[in-house]
Amino acid sequence: MGLRTQFTNQMAAGIQGIKKKRSRKDEEEPQKVKKKRKVAAGVVSQNQHQVKIQRKEKKPHLSAEVFGEDCEIGYDQLFEFLKYAALGKRQNAAQPSWCRLHHQRRVAGVVVVVLREVSRLHYYWFYMQFKHLRKTFRHRFSLSPVSDGFMEEHYGAGSNGNQQISKPEILNDPIIQKYGEGRRGLSSYILTPEEMCLNEYPLEGSSDCSHFTSTRHKGPVTDCSPLFGLDCEMCLTERGSELTRVSLVDASGQCLMDELVKPDLPIKNYLTRYSGITKKLLRPVTTKLADVQRKLRKLLPSDAVLVGHSLNADLQALQMVHPSVIDTSLLFTRKGNKRFKLKFLAEAVLGKEIQREDQKGHHPTEDARCALELAQYFINQGPRKVAELNLEARWLEQRKEGNSLKNGIRRQVKEPIQCCLDILHSVGIKTLLLGGENSVSSDNCANNGGVPNKHVLQRALEEIPRSSFSVIQFTLDSKYAVSDRVAEIDGKLRTKMATLSTLYAGPFGKGCCLKALKKVFKKYGHIQSIRVITETFQPHLCIQYEVLEAAQLAMESLDGTEVAGSLIKVQRPITEAVLDCEALVKRLEMDADNKGVIYVAGLGKIQSETDLQKKLGDLKDLKSLFLPRDPISGRWRNYGFLKFRTAESASSALKAITEQCAGGHSLPCRRALTPAHLHRWVCPVTPNGRESAVPRLEQEALLQKKEPSSAWEQDLKKAMKTFDCRLKKLYNCLPNRTLCIVLFPGTNRVSEPLPGFGLLGIKEESPAPSSS
Repeated sequence: MGLRTQFTNQMAAGIQGIKKKRSRKDEEEPQKVKKKRKVAAGVVSQNQHQVKIQRKEKKPHLSAEVFGEDCEIGYDQLFEFLKYAALGKRQNAAQPSWCRLHHQRRVAGVVVVVLREVSRLHYYWFYMQFKHLRKTFRHRFSLSPVSDGFMEEHYGAGSNGNQQISKPEILNDPIIQKYGEGRRGLSSYILTPEEMCLNEYPLEGSSDCSHFTSTRHKGPVTDCSPLFGLDCEMCLTERGSELTRVSLVDASGQCLMDELVKPDLPIKNYLTRYSGITKKLLRPVTTKLADVQRKLRKLLPSDAVLVGHSLNADLQALQMVHPSVIDTSLLFTRKGNKRFKLKFLAEAVLGKEIQREDQKGHHPTEDARCALELAQYFINQGPRKVAELNLEARWLEQRKEGNSLKNGIRRQVKEPIQCCLDILHSVGIKTLLLGGENSVSSDNCANNGGVPNKHVLQRALEEIPRSSFSVIQFTLDSKYAVSDRVAEIDGKLRTKMATLSTLYAGPFGKGCCLKALKKVFKKYGHIQSIRVITETFQPHLCIQYEVLEAAQLAMESLDGTEVAGSLIKVQRPITEAVLDCEALVKRLEMDADNKGVIYVAGLGKIQSETDLQKKLGDLKDLKSLFLPRDPISGRWRNYGFLKFRTAESASSALKAITEQCAGGHSLPCRRALTPAHLHRWVCPVTPNGRESAVPRLEQEALLQKKEPSSAWEQDLKKAMKTFDCRLKKLYNCLPNRTLCIVLFPGTNRVSEPLPGFGLLGIKEESPAPSSS
């Protein structure tokens, strides 16, 4: 029993041990499963985290669609782009079509830099000085020639929206030449007896005015004398114009007198369209001219100064003599004895609309009050402020619009655009506005008018990191904006472009055929002019191309080759303008705007862009193409520009087209050197529809006296370089992913309207994907 009991106990212990082992295994297996599940969950969460990181690493980028003739955009389009960049899809902001902004939410901020008085002309002429700008910004566009409209209309900055006028132009303004720049008292603007006689004012003692009544003017006129606005309306009788209504207002604009007057003779023409007088209106009137004269003599003090627009006609109708007069038609002086209309001055100076078309005739009280306010504005603001309004330019613009309406061209009425800064404020976006005239920081209301550029830069470096939307304005010294000097730079640039696009080729045999030679050179691009030079021992050709690419391609392809049985040399004229040509060409090839663009020539007669695509074959990543047309006939030129999504795609396409040429297809090509739109600016079309004269080549002017580069031009070059350095310093301080726009707004003066220019980019912008 003891053995059996012992064996039983051992068996029970063994079974219990087996149970314990099983329970341990059962306990261990779930733990292992749980551990595996934890690892799997960890892998998933890690992958999700990586996906989130990848999403965070997405950088905003741009894909500008402007190219060729479409490269010019309006300020309204630019405003819409800035609105979308700052707000996204809020406040009815829409993605513009001319430039796509991808991942707008990841834009860190928007900075707009405005270089006042600087234009597209300055950028191209001083291209080498803008070292930072041309290397940094990948996207460029032209701006329509409106200088101040963008700032004043969309930002409410600067002046009241008038066209800019330089200091030299102000000094030449007839108002400044007559009155000077300083403010004067009202007595300085009263017409002299000589001026009154010259402008047919009634004068005391004149034989024509023997029956006229005097206003009893006795006291001396001082700068404190009271002003009164006067205006009359007349109708036609047998005697001519006779008074039918008169209005008088005091210095505060209060109407003192508004009387209808019945002439003694029957009225032949009421002139209702202008006078507002009708037969029904005058039927109950009993007031006569003598009644009005007596009332005026009672109302006017002894030192009263009458103000009116062409007041001589009013005093003639009143048959009264008054020696102290300010005539606003003469006060706002113009050249050539011309005068502005009262309606125009009211709108341009006071911002008022008078003599509306929906009214029956002019209202004399309204006209009298308007003339009085114009005189008060002139006296209070001074001649310089009036000259800065640039009224002549605004008058010409208004007349141009009027002619368009007469010719049946409907004027598009623009809807008022809400100020961009107001829109941003309404959604709580912090903004900053620095520099320019009368500009104000939108959030701290600090006045920055007239602040030097270096101080504007210093403030910008401090304030931009605290602002989401910034507008920084730098101003070019007005001494560089003189019309003659700007025209000089424009002429020099055109001449330089013509010189760079000109080649000398030869020598050729004496029996060479010009038509056959022209066909050889024409395949590289459109030829502006070609002529045979016979002064040399053997004939040479002088060929001027329309674009720089054509000349460069012809020189690279034909120099040292045999043409028409002669081994020729192809070269540019040796002048000062081309001494740095090789360096300039290399810079242009590496230019950010030209990296993805190639120039193709020898296209022949093509009917459409589809024909061109068939001729070129299947080119990958071709984004857009530009085929210039003849400005007169509208036919396609024999060359074009192809824009690809990336520089690598352009290189591949260039290689593919070159291989086609090697296989027998004649399509000369190379990298682009200039913007595709430049030819239209350098060789414009005159108003009569003809191409303007080709700029005279530099070498043809060498025999004439050549002046060295002026000190003024050297100073302007330094100013452009300073702009570039300041913009580089400003750009380097910007946070990554900041959208930056640099505007060369140009000028809109009558003497030399200069189109604007713009550079666009995002700091640390990632390359746009090929699918975008």
